[in-house]
Amino acid sequence: MSREESQARTRQLLLEKGPEVFAKEGYESASIDKIAHTAGFTKGAFYSNFDSKEEYFLEMLELHAGQDVPEIAAMLEGVTDPDEIIEKIAEWSISRASNPVWGVLALEVLRRAKRDATYGSHHSELFREQWRGVGRLLLPIVPGWNDPDPEVLGAIVLELTYGASSGIGSGTGPSVGDLVRTTLKAFRRAYSR
Repeated sequence: MSREESQARTRQLLLEKGPEVFAKEGYESASIDKIAHTAGFTKGAFYSNFDSKEEYFLEMLELHAGQDVPEIAAMLEGVTDPDEIIEKIAEWSISRASNPVWGVLALEVLRRAKRDATYGSHHSELFREQWRGVGRLLLPIVPGWNDPDPEVLGAIVLELTYGASSGIGSGTGPSVGDLVRTTLKAFRRAYSR
């Protein structure tokens, strides 16, 4: 294995194992030592791949977020009935929200970045790109939508899915899927006239 291949493999393993540490420790307590150790590497191996924990976390979050749009696109392939699209998105939201770690961690790192005045365009663009991608996939449910930017539609679905409501336990009221379903049906009624 070449040096470049070895470093790429190290980086990949660090990115794969990090969520375990963040889920267990939270953003603040997840140390670089713990992340590196969980992946089977040293702190030096971490720093040869990433400049900081925040850079590492944002890349890890970007990889996770980047899975949503292709996953939803594949799930909706060939589906044209708006009610079926809504139902599939509601079910997807329930499955994603069943592991609230990502939403909680994203809020934690964004809050920290704003507090430390390191919040920038990379932070916001990471979310906005995902919102736009999901929103474009949902446009068939609102044929009368006059807003040229589907970002709003995607943001609503993703923020309900990954937001604070995802942390509410099951059986204690409406599920994330119920919230997504109700919201999308309301949009459909409002913009289909």
